[in-house]
Amino acid sequence: MRNATRLLGLAALVAGSIACGDVVRDSRSPVFLVIDVLTGSRGAVTPGPSTTNLISDVITNVIAPAGCSAASPCPTIFGDTGSVTLRAPLKNAVTGLAPTTNNEVTITRYHVEYTRADGRNTPGVDVPYPFDGAATGTITAGGSLTLGFELVRNVAKQESPLVQLRTSPNIITSIARVTFYGQDRVGNNVSVTGQIQIDFGNFGDF
Repeated sequence: MRNATRLLGLAALVAGSIACGDVVRDSRSPVFLVIDVLTGSRGAVTPGPSTTNLISDVITNVIAPAGCSAASPCPTIFGDTGSVTLRAPLKNAVTGLAPTTNNEVTITRYHVEYTRADGRNTPGVDVPYPFDGAATGTITAGGSLTLGFELVRNVAKQESPLVQLRTSPNIITSIARVTFYGQDRVGNNVSVTGQIQIDFGNFGDF
């Protein structure tokens, strides 16, 4: 009877270990992504400051290099950059429990899509096309990560509806939804979405 009891106990322990391994591989991550700050910088020869409300110039008149001058500036397209600061705190914060290296998260890509408050959201007609980009960095256990990324592509300013703004006084106000994707050290997928307002137009140059 004792031997049978021991065998049953051992079988239960093994089954429990297998189940635990499946949970580690298949369950949701014990951490979640948090965006502390999401900002954008206006593209230019000297990029503008990082702000939480981006003024995006669809065409910029530059006076350098040679051949470009104040009297005869060169119309130039600059993409706009973004910056994000991320953290990955534990979902279940227990006093005295600190994150380990298993809880580190590596960001590998991001997705940007644009919307408008008036509901006119057709890509290539009302707003720029959405796109995916690559950006890699690791959030260390208990730490944070600041990543730079492309927020508005150069090509977007050569396509509708932004290209029409070069010769128009109109401004398109949009909201960019930026989603960052990554994995923790044991392979669990994590993501987080932030938003930033972008005003597109032909503004005065720096």
